[in-house]
Amino acid sequence: MTLNKKQVKDCDSSQWDFSDLKAIFLNCTLKPTPELSHTDGLITISKEIMERNSISVQVLRPVDHNIAFGVYPDMTEHGWESDEWPLIYKQVEEADILVITTPIWLGEKSSICTQVIERLYANSSDLNAKGQYAYYGRVGGCLITGNEDGAKHCAMNILYSLQHLGYVIPPQADAAWVGEAGPGPSYLDPGSGGPQNDFTNRNTTFMTWNLMHLARVIKNTGGIPAHGNQRSEWDAGCKPDFPNPDYR
Repeated sequence: MTLNKKQVKDCDSSQWDFSDLKAIFLNCTLKPTPELSHTDGLITISKEIMERNSISVQVLRPVDHNIAFGVYPDMTEHGWESDEWPLIYKQVEEADILVITTPIWLGEKSSICTQVIERLYANSSDLNAKGQYAYYGRVGGCLITGNEDGAKHCAMNILYSLQHLGYVIPPQADAAWVGEAGPGPSYLDPGSGGPQNDFTNRNTTFMTWNLMHLARVIKNTGGIPAHGNQRSEWDAGCKPDFPNPDYR
């Protein structure tokens, strides 16, 4: 069991039904499976809280897949021989909750994380049945691990990106564990104190429950009301000669 007594108590005393919700964690580690991912260690806490509340949860490492670079939904239509992003996007599209997770490198989110956000952006101009942008009605958050500072900087970048694409961001939608500056133990290393860190555990718990609650509220109300926010009613910014997906 990954959770502490307080986290288990919260799950056992829950009065809400989340059983029809789906969540996906995109672990933007640079390490392919089955290499140890310290970020995956932090994901496990949030994942277990969701699963104890009957949410269907998937964890995926984009680095395991052949994802092309670019800002179109399918880059095989733009010169690339292969692109697995369309398959990943289908799983993202089915999820009510998206959590983007990343290690910190040189104070920034990983290169894989940047690529994932670019590819999410590629699909952002798709419209839902109400004529809104594709990600409307979904909620997003982020988890971050690292040996040095930069967690809040990464979180600001990721959460801004998600809300810009159409995700709803609940209160305190980020959590992180950051070790001492310089070479030292990472989150899952013996003696790091990461899994036992009360501050990180509290923030991860808050983030997870806030994502679950907001996803429940939005789904119960049938999504974000479609009034005053329908892309299908506007032609502003449409420049067909330019490649930015927002202009299609």
